[in-house]
Amino acid sequence: MDANFDMKFYRERWKAVEEIERQELRAMSIEKHWKQINSLVRFAIENGLARGEDNSEMEVFLRWTKLRGTA
Repeated sequence: MDANFDMKFYRERWKAVEEIERQELRAMSIEKHWKQINSLVRFAIENGLARGEDNSEMEVFLRWTKLRGTA
């Protein structure tokens, strides 16, 4: 098989998966969405996970926004 064809097929398949996930999120009720968020927060608290005071990730997002010219 052609490597370019395999790569194209792989990317298209994951784009289809991404679209299905988007549709599922749009169809999800606000209540269900909040329950999922709350369960993630509860999991983090119960396992001692914390965001901390490291803002370097936000700096990266702001830099990319500036480079794209969307800020």
